Amino acid sequence: MIYLCGIPFEFRRDTTYNIKDHKYIMSDTTTPVPAQNLTDGMHVVVDTLKRNGVKVVYGVVGIPVTDLARHLQECGIRYVGFRHEQSAGNAAAITGYLTQKPGILLTVSAPGFLNGLTALANATINGYPMIQISGSSNRAIIDLQQGDYEGLDQMNVAKPFCKASYRINRPEDIPVGIARAIRAAVSGRPGGVYLDLTTALLESVIDQDVIDKCMFVTEDPAPAYMPSAQSVEKAMGLLAQAKHPLIILGKGASYSQTETDIRAFIEKTGIPYFPMSMAKGLLPDDHPQCAIAARSFALENSDVVMLIGARLNWLLSHGKGKHWNPNVKFVQIDIDPEEIDSNQHIQAPIVGDIASSMKCLLSALEKQPFHADTDWMDQIKKAEAPNVAKMAAKLSLNPTPMNFYSALNAVKKVMDKNQDVILVNEGANTLDDTRDVISMQNPRHRLDCGTWGVMGIGMGFAIGAAITTGKRVVCIEGDSAFGFSGMEIETICRFKLPVTIVIFNNGGIYKGDCKNLGGGSDPSPTTLMANAQYDKMIEAFGGIPYNATTPDELQSALEAGLTADRPTLINCVIDPSVGTESGHIGNLNPKVILQK
Repeated sequence: MIYLCGIPFEFRRDTTYNIKDHKYIMSDTTTPVPAQNLTDGMHVVVDTLKRNGVKVVYGVVGIPVTDLARHLQECGIRYVGFRHEQSAGNAAAITGYLTQKPGILLTVSAPGFLNGLTALANATINGYPMIQISGSSNRAIIDLQQGDYEGLDQMNVAKPFCKASYRINRPEDIPVGIARAIRAAVSGRPGGVYLDLTTALLESVIDQDVIDKCMFVTEDPAPAYMPSAQSVEKAMGLLAQAKHPLIILGKGASYSQTETDIRAFIEKTGIPYFPMSMAKGLLPDDHPQCAIAARSFALENSDVVMLIGARLNWLLSHGKGKHWNPNVKFVQIDIDPEEIDSNQHIQAPIVGDIASSMKCLLSALEKQPFHADTDWMDQIKKAEAPNVAKMAAKLSLNPTPMNFYSALNAVKKVMDKNQDVILVNEGANTLDDTRDVISMQNPRHRLDCGTWGVMGIGMGFAIGAAITTGKRVVCIEGDSAFGFSGMEIETICRFKLPVTIVIFNNGGIYKGDCKNLGGGSDPSPTTLMANAQYDKMIEAFGGIPYNATTPDELQSALEAGLTADRPTLINCVIDPSVGTESGHIGNLNPKVILQK
């Protein structure tokens, strides 16, 4: 008896075996016998992923998936090993967003699975195609709750947090299981999918001829979803009649990679627009029809608003309240019919994928062209003038120590000259102020926390973006946000990625000068270490450290980082007293009403 793939396997002494060219061969007979071409579950998983175009897998290895990662590398799929599954999952999610193909996360069972689940849920909420593949323990022991090593009913735990959750139990079902996961991840509104691979499946042995008959490549997993002609006609009629129309671009529009048609529609109609955060760059932020600097005025006065890949969720005040014209009417393009009327009545829904919908709208515009009243655009420009002046005044100041705006002014000078650099951004004030200050000229070059507003995406997104695009990445982090995934700077250095991290260090969550209300020696709940030297961390892993206390130092360090042959990290020292509670969404943070 010998062990094959971790399980006992009894070879017949009169038979020759060959498992995926690993030459597990035993024979003591002189009688010629035909070789049995066997394979195992691990190799079938790897082969199926490769056939379906998977080029990169992110993860953290351990029982029972360590050999699976080795075989991924063996067959030419790049494996990027992380220090924590959540960051690996974030890298997979942003890979899906950038490529329109599911990013792949590989984790161990139970705790590793749970660590990745936050990223999977975030991918689903944000519409990023992603597949989390996790090894799992003995089904018989788990189902009877008898206490297996890392035992957890992972498939059912995952169900509420993703689009679909599957378990593969038989090796001959691996091609179908992976095909189902791919289709679920990218079809309709994209999202996260969980795929459970049991230990028994991974170590199962099967004849290669049986697998060959089961193997196939997934065809057209995200088919076009054409809108009805009637819906397009109604939407065009509503827009043509509007006195003050407005277009809002969401990250779904950016995901669709149809910026050429979106730009053509906006320019031909003359309708003002503004982008949500991750849609910045679909059209350049300095485009003459961009109304982002007069967002509030535009919302309060628009009579028809067209949503392209944007949802009326909390980021748009649910389409109602003081920020909106109470008589506004909506046109909404969305691939999910259940999204229509989710917060407000949508008078002209266009249910279809954005690429197909925009082609239909452009075709309709050719037949019945219209152009928005130029006076409306003039009103918006007049409203934005004081806001532009206020921002210029903020950026012109040079306090000591730096505040967010003086630091960002230095960053802006560098980024304006390097417009093809991908920007990753997270934090509270760091997120809000960077979004307002740093202009984007190219689509899918700004990556941030998105719909949920979760912290900890920074390092994973930076790694995923660098791996996927090969471009330089600048990651602007609040010091609190950096703490969620900071250990991944070792991953960045290990893979020698072109990433520069800028940490806005004001020594706190929001800010660092808050007091302990109890008067004790412990720091307040929002206080971190103002004298923390984050630059020392990357030095430990062979990267290049910088410490910046002035805008000139910050600008020089960032310029050097963008040409360096190694990853760099800039500890940007910010005044601990600057920053507001919860950034721009302080209204969502309950306060103490009754004081003692």
